[in-house]
Amino acid sequence: MGTRYVFLGPPGAGKGTQAALISQALGVPTVATGGIFREAISRGTKIGRQISQFVNSGILVPDKLTNAIVAERLKEKDCKKGFILDGYPRSLTQAKTLDTYLQKVHTPLDRVLYFKVDAPVVIERMGKRRVCSQCGQTYNLASQPPKDEGRCDKCKGPLVTRSDDTPEAIRKRLHVYEQTTKPLLDYYGKKSVLDVLNASMSVEVVAQQVKKVCL
Repeated sequence: MGTRYVFLGPPGAGKGTQAALISQALGVPTVATGGIFREAISRGTKIGRQISQFVNSGILVPDKLTNAIVAERLKEKDCKKGFILDGYPRSLTQAKTLDTYLQKVHTPLDRVLYFKVDAPVVIERMGKRRVCSQCGQTYNLASQPPKDEGRCDKCKGPLVTRSDDTPEAIRKRLHVYEQTTKPLLDYYGKKSVLDVLNASMSVEVVAQQVKKVCL
């Protein structure tokens, strides 16, 4: 079995939870763009400063910048044995750039897992989502609650509900996500590396599906 995976799926599909479980089992890091962005911003690197301008303006970080920062992260020592990309690539351009990079370093992707989930399930799950207002760590009151109610485990910052976690906003995001992801699913489907999982089930049931593919 390989150790280079991409986890795709809409917000609330449970990608992060499953990535953490498999990351532990395989001993490889989870690489999520949100985490890399936050780290680059906090380190004050040149790329970090560029990213913060987009993030602060509420604009999506451009593909070119995202691709560059992901490629930098994949060069780090802990990714030598493999990695799980969580929520990246998000577009066909990103997917093709990633493939070109991985072919160049002779480490192609092993599988791409798509976490397919029904809208009502996402709405229910995201209603239970809380985010640390200081460090951005995400929790779920049902599946990943904090140790202290209303406080972040990492920095003890107060947990808040994101303004875009309302049912209407979630439906809109799901629709946009499906439109932008369809070309990606076609792309990976043609490469015969795609597995579609039913992510509407419980964390334990989804974890069994993931293990079948990854372990």
